[in-house]
Amino acid sequence: MDIRIGIFNTPREISFETAQAVSEIEEIVAAALSGTSDYLKLTDSKHNTYIVPTSGLAYVELGTEESRRIGFVS
Repeated sequence: MDIRIGIFNTPREISFETAQAVSEIEEIVAAALSGTSDYLKLTDSKHNTYIVPTSGLAYVELGTEESRRIGFVS
């Protein structure tokens, strides 16, 4: 699934792919926005970890679970 995170006062966004389920990501984001946690912590498909303070979150966009392949398929 593709995830894009916008951060206040930053012209670029964080964009990455993860193997986590949509429901799991939604729960993590909801907990961060409700004040349960002071930060949003997500891991991408390459095992990189992204930690963003909730005070800086402008938006979190969840894409489709299945990414499109580009190129030739054999």
